Amino acid sequence: MTTRGVLYVHSAPRALCPHVEWAVAGVLGARVSLDWIRQPASPGTWRAEFSWQGDPGTASKLASALRGWHLLRFEVTAEPCAVAEGERYSSTPELGIFHAVTGMHGDILIPEDRLRAAVGRASRGESELEAEISKLLGKPWDDELEPFRYAGEGAPVRWLHQVV
Repeated sequence: MTTRGVLYVHSAPRALCPHVEWAVAGVLGARVSLDWIRQPASPGTWRAEFSWQGDPGTASKLASALRGWHLLRFEVTAEPCAVAEGERYSSTPELGIFHAVTGMHGDILIPEDRLRAAVGRASRGESELEAEISKLLGKPWDDELEPFRYAGEGAPVRWLHQVV
């Protein structure tokens, strides 16, 4: 059983680009060459997108291989398949890594124990419930990555042909 997904490298210093390719190749077991373009949101950095196919769990292996570089902003997604839910990993230098399980329509699925813990922290006055839920949904990562997600001039455009 295989799944597929996309690696979005939102910003990487030029010197780090070949290391990203080597790390991805090490996970996928095949040579990888990314099409790097300049990242206008952060001058001096580069961005790339890469569609991949592999066993369930490949997204977590890719995220683990890339998470040690603190100057890298990236996201890895995996589509759900017959044996696994979908996944999304987001990483920024300031926030670290975020992981979410996603359903067949891309919605984030929050496990019951994480919701209970968030409600518990809010009821003890440690934080506001809205802030806790925001973290569970990855909003701080989305807020930080949003300027980097916009494609710069010459970036590939993906057209979606099927709407759910």
